[in-house]
Amino acid sequence: MRGVRDLAYGLYERRLARSLPTANLPRHVGVILDGNRRWAKLRGGDAAHGTQAGADNIEPLLTWCEEVGVEVVTLWLLSTDNLTARGSELDSLLAIIEGVVADLADRGRWRLNPMGALDLLPDHTRKVLKEAGELTRETSGLIVNIAVGYGGRQEIADAVRSMLHEHAAQGVSIEELAQILDVEHISAHLYTKGQPDPDLVIRTSGEQRLGGFLLWQSAHSEFYFCEAYWPDFRRVDFLRALRSYAERERRFGA
Repeated sequence: MRGVRDLAYGLYERRLARSLPTANLPRHVGVILDGNRRWAKLRGGDAAHGTQAGADNIEPLLTWCEEVGVEVVTLWLLSTDNLTARGSELDSLLAIIEGVVADLADRGRWRLNPMGALDLLPDHTRKVLKEAGELTRETSGLIVNIAVGYGGRQEIADAVRSMLHEHAAQGVSIEELAQILDVEHISAHLYTKGQPDPDLVIRTSGEQRLGGFLLWQSAHSEFYFCEAYWPDFRRVDFLRALRSYAERERRFGA
């Protein structure tokens, strides 16, 4: 019976892939990898078990994105709130994140861009993330933003702080800056500077909120909320998200 079901899913998945309008697919996809702990709890495991299962699903996602021509993927692995809320779980979760980031860097397929309040992370975690970014700096192809210790409000605060420091170094006064300040000044100091804003943001686990993910950049994004927990997120779920995106009429606030 399972074989018949798998065959049916395979046929459906291939038909879905063929039906996608290639001219109307996202350049930048943001993904909130949610539901790892709940997935593990259903199976009698701990948070580390769920985090590892979620980590194992990252490389398949990046491959699916490559297949359809996505240029940028932003993965939210750990929020700034998690740095204090996870308590005794944090060390094991960070170790898993370090492992998956190092593995992705070793693949040599993607350009990794660690982003977040990295100074709040333990020294070893910060070192692994920065080394992954350096190792893949010249890699062409898919850009993968690795958001660890990330919060949208923190990002905006960091961008404003960076902008103020830059202009102060140029001798620009606060009064002069206030006269010329616009949204592009702040955008140029975000963690994703130089990249297109996300066209599509996917959140797994059934939660229908952003939780602070890419607050500035997602002003005109399309959102897709999937019931599956992240470790169970399959290619067919990804293709459904793309189909939903392709069917929408994007108004960009109009």
